[in-house]
Amino acid sequence: MKCTSHKVEVYYFFLVNNNRNKTVIISFLCSVAAMDRLKSMEVFVAVVEKGSFVAAANALDLSAVMVTKHVAALERRVGVKLLNRTTRSLGLTEIGEHYYQQSRQILELFAQANDSTELMRATVRGSLKISAPMAFGTECLAPALPEFLASYPEVQIDLELSSRNANLVEEGLDAVIRVGHLSDSSLIARPLRTYGTAICASAAYLKQYGTPQTPDELKYHHLLDYSHWTSQTRWRFGERVSDLPMSRLRSNNGNVLKQAAMAGVGVLMQAEVLVREELNDGRLIPILQDYWPPARPMHLIYPKDRQHSQKLTSFIDFVMARFRLE
Repeated sequence: MKCTSHKVEVYYFFLVNNNRNKTVIISFLCSVAAMDRLKSMEVFVAVVEKGSFVAAANALDLSAVMVTKHVAALERRVGVKLLNRTTRSLGLTEIGEHYYQQSRQILELFAQANDSTELMRATVRGSLKISAPMAFGTECLAPALPEFLASYPEVQIDLELSSRNANLVEEGLDAVIRVGHLSDSSLIARPLRTYGTAICASAAYLKQYGTPQTPDELKYHHLLDYSHWTSQTRWRFGERVSDLPMSRLRSNNGNVLKQAAMAGVGVLMQAEVLVREELNDGRLIPILQDYWPPARPMHLIYPKDRQHSQKLTSFIDFVMARFRLE
């Protein structure tokens, strides 16, 4: 239904269609200054139920003058009298009776909507949409999520792993984990562990081709490239190394490149979290350690909102407890 801002039209529709509650409520809440009208309805209902303007004013902590103005405003919008009042008595007109019944229903539904929202805010339930870097998400976040989901059985997570910087607001994300230096924004950024980069190869490869001692010696080796690298970011060591050979294998997935490195295809530069286990057990050998790029900052980012839902607050606490910067 198309909302209208015509005051008399909205309330006339409300009165004569009192048996179509849902349509009436939509028309009312879509109209201009809906919250003011809702307050006027609350005042009107209080006047009827308390039996006087003064009693309603005391119950709502308003002045009697303000109560009178609210009721008068409703009658102007409707175009008819809702109350018959004298110095000694107060009663509803026929239309006023219909208006009172409908007003009570609207106020009750409004209160139920608020209660439902507060319940959801106070209860850890609902869906969370999260974005994280591919390597960190695969090797660190994903293995930890079953514990979070077991702790909060009414929460569902939609996890997107990507090398691009997802836009939290435009893509409707609840939170993102981002690597690199951040630009100023209105979002909250909590520091996590730094994101290191390792250079390595298999023992078999190094036995066959030798171990490079400087970045410049990589020009004599087989390289495994990440597809998202550009000519400006490919194999950077503080300063660019020129005349590097074309890669033997390129992929947008670090695990593909890791498998190739372990098979002896070439030299790998990837996120340290992706190859940590292989470096520890010797399936990959670290090389050029004095030239590894500096670790980059990593942050958990989420909207600046004083009233975060419990599901998001619980996720933030969970991530920070496990991956915060020490």
